[in-house]
Amino acid sequence: MDRHGASVQRTLRQLSFRLLEVYVEVVRCGNMSAAARTLHLTQPTVSLQLKKLADILGEPLLESRDGRMQPTLVGHELYRAACDTLSRFEDVDAFIQQARGGSVGHINIGIVTTAKYVLPRILGAFYRLYPQVKVTLNIGNRAHILARFERQEDDLYLFSHPPSGGNVVSARIIKNPLQLIAPKEHWAVGRQQLKFNELKQERFIVREPGSATRLMFESWCSSQGISLTDTMQIESNEAIRLSVASGLGLSVISAHTLQEGREKPAVLPVVGFPLESNWYLVGRRDRRLPYAARLLVDFMATHLVECIQREWVAADIATLSERFNDYAPVGER
Repeated sequence: MDRHGASVQRTLRQLSFRLLEVYVEVVRCGNMSAAARTLHLTQPTVSLQLKKLADILGEPLLESRDGRMQPTLVGHELYRAACDTLSRFEDVDAFIQQARGGSVGHINIGIVTTAKYVLPRILGAFYRLYPQVKVTLNIGNRAHILARFERQEDDLYLFSHPPSGGNVVSARIIKNPLQLIAPKEHWAVGRQQLKFNELKQERFIVREPGSATRLMFESWCSSQGISLTDTMQIESNEAIRLSVASGLGLSVISAHTLQEGREKPAVLPVVGFPLESNWYLVGRRDRRLPYAARLLVDFMATHLVECIQREWVAADIATLSERFNDYAPVGER
């Protein structure tokens, strides 16, 4: 090994888990104040830790862009390595506890809003088998969960429109058809076949920009050469369901959402509907999947048909474990 290689190795040996934890949290939060609150530290302490880390590596690690602290080129590589390192050592305790007779660990899952209706059914069954595994759900629209994916904040994700790119591993696990709904007293209720053109002058209640349901509906309208003339935006599926039932307009909504709540709008038999959609289980190829998360993937592959109605289960479930094990580090497959 040359002197430069030896110097780099000595530099890396000065890194501590605490320094890496602080750095990862600052990148995820985008500012030192929020990271300090999460870590139960003072902001000056976080600032000193970041300075020490930059001094050890001899490179700037963070820069301010768009009002957030974001990693530099070197900082991004350190962030990836830190995530992998911390995740790996978190698993050591899980493996030890498993060897002692109890499966433990922690899983962070980022899920799109509509999936909150179905994922708890899966996690409830999972918890009965693995009561010591802790799960944190982070819920938001597609844009919010996509941002979490880009920052590597979770172990697994549930999208209806997964991100693209070489770092993405995904599989369809649950069907999520989108239905066109109307108030029960609407003139079109009871019709056998409706063309969408008969409805395009109606008011449509839509989700906010960034919602996958809105994205899919607008894409379908565009493919049909249809422009809506009257729209009303509401950011909550529950509020949309209630608004439609109360007569405020029509909407396109997940069939799973319709099963919840007391308000039961009518489903219109419009040609081209329901729109075919699925929820995808998503992970990152460039981030090691923790043991507890792989345990959940295997559970879904084996027991999903016991947690939800069989007709909702998507075809990719048959190869789910194989897909997610394909990118596990060598020696863990």
